[in-house]
Formats: sequence, C-alpha cells, structure tokens
Amino acid sequence: MTDWITEIIASAGYWGVGLLMFIETVFPPIPSEVIMPLAGVYAAQQDLTLWGVILSGTLGALAGNIVWFVIAWKLGLDRFEQFLIRYGRIFTMDETEIARGRKLFDDYGGAIVGVGRVIPTIRSLISVPAGLVRMNVKTFLFYTSVGTFFWTMGLAVAGYLLGTRFSEIDKVLGPLSTLVIILCFAVYLYRVITWKKRKVAL
Repeated sequence: MTDWITEIIASAGYWGVGLLMFIETVFPPIPSEVIMPLAGVYAAQQDLTLWGVILSGTLGALAGNIVWFVIAWKLGLDRFEQFLIRYGRIFTMDETEIARGRKLFDDYGGAIVGVGRVIPTIRSLISVPAGLVRMNVKTFLFYTSVGTFFWTMGLAVAGYLLGTRFSEIDKVLGPLSTLVIILCFAVYLYRVITWKKRKVAL
C-alpha cells in the first residue's frame, strides 16, 4: 500500500495528499495513519513543505467529512428513525436512545465531533450522526476542521521528524486502531445480546 500512496504523492504533490485524505475519509479502510506520515516523510526529503501537506491533507479530509454530513443531513433522523426502530435489535436503538442521542448532540455536539476527529475509526464515522440530527452547519464545520487539522498535523509532523522510520508511528497507532475496533465491536455485541426495547413514557 505504501508504494502506490508514495507514487501518488510524488506525482500529484499537494493535490495527491488532498485526494488521498478525501478517499480515506469516504472509504475508511485506506488509513490516514499511513497517508499523512508518508506525506510528512516526503516533505522532509523532497520539494513539498510540511505546512503544505498538512493543509492539503486537512482540506481533503474535510471535504470527505462534508460529503458524509450532507448525505446524512439529507436523510435526516426523523426519516431514518422509523428504520432504526423497526430494526432496533440490529442497531441496538429504540426511541429512548434515539432521543438521548439527539439531546447529546444538541448539548455537546461540537465537543463530540471535535474529539471524534482524533479517535481512529470513529473519526471517519462521526459526520453521520452529526448530519442525521442536523447539527448546526457552522458549529460542525468549525469543530470538524479543528479536530481534523490536529489529527493530520500530528501524523504529518511525526512522519517529518521520523523520516524513513515512519513505520514506528504504526507501531503505536496500528494497535490503537485495532483496540478501538475491538472495543466498539465488543460493546455492540454486548448491546445486541442484552438489548430490550423500552417503552417510551407518555
């Protein structure tokens, strides 16, 4: 994977970094944990600047985040709610949890999005609930931009400083990403097994 990512960055420069981060956001299996450190390495050794790759990576990821936000916004939670309720056990959600989730985003949506952008796996998915509850667009753009900027900057700077030893980054982020996925799956499995639909108080 690293070979073709390096080739795209080498041939397309900042546009390549932005495109890769856009694709990574829309299709999470392409990891930013590889893209941005490689971009940082290339900036240290070639004719790209560190701030240039950080900015292009941030803008590319932001564009992908907006795509998911707009799709979810168009769908809307009100339209999606009946589908969630009908297949409640699969989604482990009922009317009570949907209402709770909506309130959480109403009260702490900015913080949830901002923090979510720096958590592996979660960072590519957080736009969906934000769009479904139709979070304030300016608030979403601000917090998602800040979170995305710090995530891409951290990875790019690490690659820039470590140079060809960028694989050391993956020694930390790789297991962390795997741990997040395992924890999410474990929580989901527990919720499926123990899920019971609760009645909404009248």
